[in-house]
Amino acid sequence: MKLWLILGVVALVLLGLFLSVPFFYRPAGVGEEGVMVRRAALGAKIRGLDPHDIGDTTSAAVGGQIFETLYTYAYLERPYRLLPQLAEDFPEISEDGLTYTIPIRRGVYFADDPAFPGGEGRELTADDFILAWKRMADLNNRSTNYSSIFAGYVEGLDEFRAYTAEVDRVDYDLPVAGLRAPDPHTLEIRLVRPHNFLLYWLAHLPTAPVAREALEKYGEDLVNHPVGTGPFRLVGNYRSNRFSMVRNENFRRELYPDRAAEELAERGLLEDAGREIPFIDRIEWTVIEEAQPLWLAFLAGKIDSSGIPKDNFDQVITTDRELSPAMKARGIRLIKAEDPSIFYYGFNMEDPVVGENRPLRQAMSLAFDRETYIETFLNGRGMVPTGPIPPMIPGFREEKGNPYTRYDLDRARGLLEEAEEIAGGPIPVLRLAMPGTDTTARQMGEYFRIQMSRLGLEIEVDYMTWPKFQDAAKTRSHQIFSLGWLADYPDAQNFLLLFYGPHRSPGPNSSNYSNPEFDALYEEAIALADPEERIPLYHRMEDILIEDCPWIFTTYRVIYALYHDRLQNYYPHDFLYGTMKFQRVRSDLPDSL
Repeated sequence: MKLWLILGVVALVLLGLFLSVPFFYRPAGVGEEGVMVRRAALGAKIRGLDPHDIGDTTSAAVGGQIFETLYTYAYLERPYRLLPQLAEDFPEISEDGLTYTIPIRRGVYFADDPAFPGGEGRELTADDFILAWKRMADLNNRSTNYSSIFAGYVEGLDEFRAYTAEVDRVDYDLPVAGLRAPDPHTLEIRLVRPHNFLLYWLAHLPTAPVAREALEKYGEDLVNHPVGTGPFRLVGNYRSNRFSMVRNENFRRELYPDRAAEELAERGLLEDAGREIPFIDRIEWTVIEEAQPLWLAFLAGKIDSSGIPKDNFDQVITTDRELSPAMKARGIRLIKAEDPSIFYYGFNMEDPVVGENRPLRQAMSLAFDRETYIETFLNGRGMVPTGPIPPMIPGFREEKGNPYTRYDLDRARGLLEEAEEIAGGPIPVLRLAMPGTDTTARQMGEYFRIQMSRLGLEIEVDYMTWPKFQDAAKTRSHQIFSLGWLADYPDAQNFLLLFYGPHRSPGPNSSNYSNPEFDALYEEAIALADPEERIPLYHRMEDILIEDCPWIFTTYRVIYALYHDRLQNYYPHDFLYGTMKFQRVRSDLPDSL
């Protein structure tokens, strides 16, 4: 998750909505009876808030305020640093690297909810993690996250997963050898082989704990009744276009971080050091799926931060790529940053037309004009990709060329002839699934259709809501689809796992790609404890993918994020979603400008 599918995080259409930051804020300052209210906007509807199945940035933007994980990332520190959150400390790891003993933080309580006796949330225990991870393993839940996080690692958990397919009712009390709670505040994880990425995953939102009381009360409807330990709790129906969050009164005492860094002090990021968080009392969310209404809401001061729609970019950014004086005069600020993400059109490799015809995929990649695409839809805010490993991730090869990301229609037509020989005749009409029904999604779908028509291919485009698109991906229903991936943690394995055969849908390998040579290299790489030793293997894997073309790589994104200067402690973070607890607004500045 970050992401995992962005799908969040994060379908390609979300670029059109310019969700360059996962959250949008509008401070209402101090409202009724001194309550500080935020109004936030989402560019797509939320698919669900069951933590085990959160796999997109839209759901994570909301879920990250409700749920917490054993570990997290420091808010203000770069390079990124892991630190304990629901864990009291880092794990004690056995000499063979197979047993992790994790102390659970005391004094952490779930938010009040009718699921608990008397409606009062109880203290977190180690069993809440064990229950959550068994639910993720349960095949009936079709989690997109199990295969990349736990599969093949935790002793007995794969066997528990197989058992869930054989019974009508899963017994979550059935013991799993690799998951034990010697006492309520100690969690023991036993592995069958070293897991060099386990701590990263234990900082990933889908590994958040689940209270048994909530599961027993809500059952399958738990997706609509999130109960977490985080700083906020949900009120209302998140599936509507408007819903709210309020402060979790059970949230433990936590302080705003203090980092002695000159550049942070200059930006005012340390003024609240040592103060108790969260600062916000209520968050009001609105779903705004069209770019222009969202943009107008930002200009009116009703949203605190926003990206820049393509049609307004030249009015906001100067020719030297800086914020215009007029926008500065309105108290608006700009942040520019690279983004550890990749956007693409994926092929379903199980489809008999596109999956069994590599020259067809190569031809379509060559026929896609990325430079025009980036200029047309992103105003130049992106780079032509070289492969699946993006900038900011160790192993990125800026100098690496990709013979299939150049626009070369003549070569593409030659490959199409080879493709037709393989197919035994003309290529039939192909189907593209776009994750969105808004204007920008339709413009992007039409661009793809026109690009392929120049090659001589006919494309039908199906525009889907984001939840429907995700459900279709899990059932392998797409033939060609538009998606993106934002890093969950700073290692290239997090991108290469999207092509590992055993991770096929409903796992994160939405292309259902399978290549024995790639899989063998992947398994060899993840067994290496030293990150530097993995990189040469990562490069060999990347070269295989470039030639096989399971994706049409389109963009490495560059973020241009705007925010009103009354928004305090705003600091973009690539791997942390629960950032609202750090932020506040100045009530002495005007609500609209």
